[in-house]
Amino acid sequence: MWIFIDESGDAGFKITKGSSQHFITTMVIFTTESAIAHAIKSIQDLSKKLEIGPEFKFGKLCNDYRDEFFREVCKCDFISRSVVVDKSKIYSPTLRENKDKFYNYFIGQMLRHDNGVLKDAKVIIDGSGDRDFKKEFCGYLRRSVDAGCVRKVSLKDSKGEPLIQLADMVAGAIARSYKSDKPDAGRWRSMLGRSGKIDNIWNFR
Repeated sequence: MWIFIDESGDAGFKITKGSSQHFITTMVIFTTESAIAHAIKSIQDLSKKLEIGPEFKFGKLCNDYRDEFFREVCKCDFISRSVVVDKSKIYSPTLRENKDKFYNYFIGQMLRHDNGVLKDAKVIIDGSGDRDFKKEFCGYLRRSVDAGCVRKVSLKDSKGEPLIQLADMVAGAIARSYKSDKPDAGRWRSMLGRSGKIDNIWNFR
């Protein structure tokens, strides 16, 4: 089993000054190497066709390209599980004041509340950004999840890992569905849902 994780939104709490209202963390789950190979080839071929570089990121694509991406990946064999955090409902001083602990806590929650899905999984997380923190985070995850759920946690740069890009796109689609001011709010989440790619979305309370 292979798990690829990325997020949408940020850990800041200055919502009236630009911080996101919601933080979404998503894992995409593959159970066979052939499914991984198919998804990677599909994303790489689409990248060449659309001349996208260096990577697919939900927030940087036009709607037509988002449509093409989700039409293509919905043919692939994976499921996703996500946690949605409405930051206006978080009152813990620790989580509000420490971005690292916020990030650790909610990704850890997503992995711990897996409904028995994770078994001996290899977890791959976007390693761009603060690598020292993310190395510590890998250790945190290994200590936090139940024995037998996770075999290995590793970091990869999303620019070279199409399946982290897939996690970004799925997280972005879910995040967009919570923006009621957008006329296309549920468009890409619906595409994922209709094709059976959403196993669970947990609205954290």
